[in-house]
Amino acid sequence: MEPTLMILILVLVVIGGLLASLGAHLLPVGGAPAAMGTATGIATGTVQIMLGAVMTGLFTASSVATLTNNLALVALSGAIGATIMISVVMLMANILYAFGCGVVPVSGRVPVDPITKEPQTPYKTPQTDGHGVPNVVFVSGMLGGFSGGLGGALMYYALLNYAHFSPNTAGIGAMSIFVPNAIIAAYNIRGTIEGFHDPKFKRLPFSLATSFVVSLLCGIVVVIAASVLGGVA
Repeated sequence: MEPTLMILILVLVVIGGLLASLGAHLLPVGGAPAAMGTATGIATGTVQIMLGAVMTGLFTASSVATLTNNLALVALSGAIGATIMISVVMLMANILYAFGCGVVPVSGRVPVDPITKEPQTPYKTPQTDGHGVPNVVFVSGMLGGFSGGLGGALMYYALLNYAHFSPNTAGIGAMSIFVPNAIIAAYNIRGTIEGFHDPKFKRLPFSLATSFVVSLLCGIVVVIAASVLGGVA
């Protein structure tokens, strides 16, 4: 394999891993507390919500990749696909919280919504950490979906066009690289997170540093596989 292709694979895989870590910290992870309506976000863990968004992005990216080899188009299609997926999930969550639980989407981490400037505290049920997916959390979730989908699409493109993996193997490989990055983010978040306004978002640099190392190692494995096998079926 040419050195240029090796470098391109490593660069795109590392960038994809870093975007995955960033996206996980932007997504509204609510876990079990959100399921009970006592915290904001989606009632699932970091790994599950991250992989769900990215998998949708990979579907759209792989579909576009059958029509063009343009990196920008493939990457953006993955980002948009993941953004749409997470947006629909957040919207449905709000509908369930509002009409099923009878609670108002309100942040538990800030007294005033950073975007709309609406007061949050008066509408928050005592002894809870907010409800549903309020405006600032929704915007952060969209950014997280875009970031994660973009990262996944970049890795898929690198494995498909530079490492010469088959479409199926490239998709599985991209998802496999995402799993450790999502797990790293989950350990860093330690429970729930609302998004970029959440105090836990300040832990992002620690996750990025670890994701860089892990993604680099994954990229090296991909380069070795591509060099030894000359492409993977």
